[in-house]
Amino acid sequence: MVECLPNIDKYVVMKLSTKQISHLRSLAHALKPVVMIGDKGLTDSVVNEINLALDSHELIKVKVRAEDRESREQMINTITKKTAAERIQQIGHIVTLFRRSKAMKIGLPA
Repeated sequence: MVECLPNIDKYVVMKLSTKQISHLRSLAHALKPVVMIGDKGLTDSVVNEINLALDSHELIKVKVRAEDRESREQMINTITKKTAAERIQQIGHIVTLFRRSKAMKIGLPA
C-alpha cells in the first residue's frame, strides 16, 4: 500500500520576523507534543500526521526521539522540507513547527 503525501507546493513558505517568531514561541509555550516520532523513525504516515496537525492547528510541537543529535537534526530538517513548515524553536527532543493554513487561525504581529 502506497501512502499519498499531500502536495506541499501549495503552501507558501513564509519568512518570519523575530517579532513573529517570539510571538509564536509564547503561544507554543503551553502546547504539548501532538506527534511523537519513536524507534521506527520518520515514516510517510508520520509525515502525513504532521501535515494534518499543521493544517488544523498551524502551530504544533513534535517530539523526536533519535539516537544522537545528528540524526535528530537530520530528521527535523527532513520534516521541515517535506511539510513546508517553519522551525520556530527546538528544546531538546521537542521541536515547534509553524505553517500558515488557508484559515489563518493564528494572528501574527506585523
